[in-house]
Amino acid sequence: MNINPLVSVLVPVYNIERYIGLCLESIIKQSYKNLEIIVVDDGSTDRSGEICDLYAKNDSRIKVIHKENGGLVSARKSAMSVATGEYVGYVDGDDWLDAGFFSAMIVAMEQTDSDAVVAGFSREFFGKSVSILNAISCGVYSGKELENLYSSMISCGDFFRHGITTYLWNKLFKMHVIKYSQLAVDERITIGEDGASVYPALLKSKRICVVDNCAYHYRQREDSMLKKTSSFKEDAERLSVLYDYLKKAFNEDLSKYGLLQQLQKYVLSTFIIRSGGIVDGSVFLPFAKNIRNRNVVVCGAGTFGQQLVNRFKEYTFCNVVAWVDTDFWEYRRCCLDVNSLSILPDLNYDYIVIGIVDSFAAQRMKTTLIDFGALPSKILLLNINDEMVDSGLCQYLEVGK
Repeated sequence: MNINPLVSVLVPVYNIERYIGLCLESIIKQSYKNLEIIVVDDGSTDRSGEICDLYAKNDSRIKVIHKENGGLVSARKSAMSVATGEYVGYVDGDDWLDAGFFSAMIVAMEQTDSDAVVAGFSREFFGKSVSILNAISCGVYSGKELENLYSSMISCGDFFRHGITTYLWNKLFKMHVIKYSQLAVDERITIGEDGASVYPALLKSKRICVVDNCAYHYRQREDSMLKKTSSFKEDAERLSVLYDYLKKAFNEDLSKYGLLQQLQKYVLSTFIIRSGGIVDGSVFLPFAKNIRNRNVVVCGAGTFGQQLVNRFKEYTFCNVVAWVDTDFWEYRRCCLDVNSLSILPDLNYDYIVIGIVDSFAAQRMKTTLIDFGALPSKILLLNINDEMVDSGLCQYLEVGK
């Protein structure tokens, strides 16, 4: 056991002058001190690079790389190419850590002799903090248990929920596990950049430790809450790159652990979230009822909910009588016309469509809607079975050809 291993902390930075100071402060104030902090200024046009240089001037553990803008994958590769630590961790430049984050992750790694430690995180949302854990239970996985983890790490249970979150930043890896997986990522990948590194690296691990550490604080920024509508063809092309890359990266493991089916569900769910499930008027979304030309309430104002509202209106598919969310006031601050669930008893509607892809979260929202007086027969959730996945994925991939 190495009692004081060097940890390389990789920090990509692009135009986040408002946040990078807090991020770097939280890293340098970690209770665990043997850190190599590699910051990559990926062509920022604001003062982010200057702020990083100022911190490097005052802390010898910080190394700053300035490069032309090349995207997140390129930035992380630049950091990895000079990293020398025994362990590797990631922090996005607009997030921050509690002081004991890396100490706790290293203790878990060392005590369990794991190749990777997978944590939860805290989502920071307009001053409200929500702790989020992985769907896969906490514990140490090796041997048969590790094979079981692999069988649900990308897609767990009903469509669709990750067993292990895609994020790099709430995980700690041994260098020999993550280095190749990071450096091999196709730089054309601009959707699913984290998953392209995380899942191949986990497959290389002989033991994985899942913990309930939520000391990583993910900042959900106001500008990231508003989802712009991209062209379907562009999104299809970008997701096709991710899909093809991960199939190759899984290599001989692709036929094991149901990985191909898990990957198909992952990519299809991302298509649906980003498109609202409607491409050029053609509808894939299978709800339990036909909602065309009906009066509907859309429940959920995340990416999927926003795209549902946009597409329903764009194609006059159905009449959206209201848009509701439990966090309605946060979305109003983003200038979205979202209301409280409390208005439901006063509305005249045929169905409530839940705009949430995560099956667990959708079921939880259904329970909340019933508490607000909605009839269960009027609440519709996404209902995609295994037989629909391949045909649905083919439909979306065809758009990019």
